[in-house]
Amino acid sequence: MTRVSSTRFLTALLLISLTIFAQVSDALYFYLEGSEKKCFLEELPKETMVTGTYKAEQFSAVQNQWIVNPELRMQITVEELPQEHVVVDRKNAAQDRFTFTSSESGDHSICLSVVSNSWFDSTKTRVTFDMDFDDPAGDHHDHKETLSAMAMRIHELNQRVQDIRREQSFQREREAEFRDQSEVTNSRVVWWTLMQIIVLGAICVWQMRHYKHFFVAKKLV
Repeated sequence: MTRVSSTRFLTALLLISLTIFAQVSDALYFYLEGSEKKCFLEELPKETMVTGTYKAEQFSAVQNQWIVNPELRMQITVEELPQEHVVVDRKNAAQDRFTFTSSESGDHSICLSVVSNSWFDSTKTRVTFDMDFDDPAGDHHDHKETLSAMAMRIHELNQRVQDIRREQSFQREREAEFRDQSEVTNSRVVWWTLMQIIVLGAICVWQMRHYKHFFVAKKLV
């Protein structure tokens, strides 16, 4: 195989790998515990049609894998922000889809949760979620914007950065508190040292006067 053929083969292999990776990473998945709600914030143009597809699975100890529970129900809620106008509010099956069209441009909150009748339900549910966005300009080619695993990774990194900032702020507060406490302690030590010096000086003066009167009384001086 020549060098040119080898280069073409590697290029083709790289393109195939990228295509497969793009197809795999179209949808994201996350976990819900009990009736926990997971929300996504999307900024949508006016008259944009959104189609959401999801599949909720629960772990089966018998089959040792994640399976779709036919008795499971999912609560789907979509609101326009900041008006809090409810666009979608329905209970669907464990594997289903929903569609809505944005009436106004702006942020939209898309929330998913498991319908549960128990207050102490801690069953973990894995949800695979994907969204398709229609082009409002009338372009009918497949314009697909998805919440990918990379977006989730970026969100996790942002959360970690926020945690680090909160920890740094807390450490600065602790450092300032420790510094103030140290200054107060040092000030007390200085005043205590000055008081000791004053007391010792007063004792020395009193002893000197006492010995002087004693020597004078004994006619030793």
